[in-house]
Amino acid sequence: MPYSTIDDLPASVRSHLPPHAQEIYVGAFNGAWDQYGQEGPEEREKSAHRVAWAAVKRKYVKLGDSWIARGD
Repeated sequence: MPYSTIDDLPASVRSHLPPHAQEIYVGAFNGAWDQYGQEGPEEREKSAHRVAWAAVKRKYVKLGDSWIARGD
């Protein structure tokens, strides 16, 4: 289930990530969703979430309870 906007993200994602990181998450999730279409529904969704979190972690680091943009 691709996400149309950041408002469609699960509350657990929206409540933890800053808006820009949420945009990264949506884009990465949707791209992975398309790429892993051959997998079963549960595996496809798990793979897409893993890819989305990895994309966020390339640009953000978690310090305590906050996600901070990397200075790269």
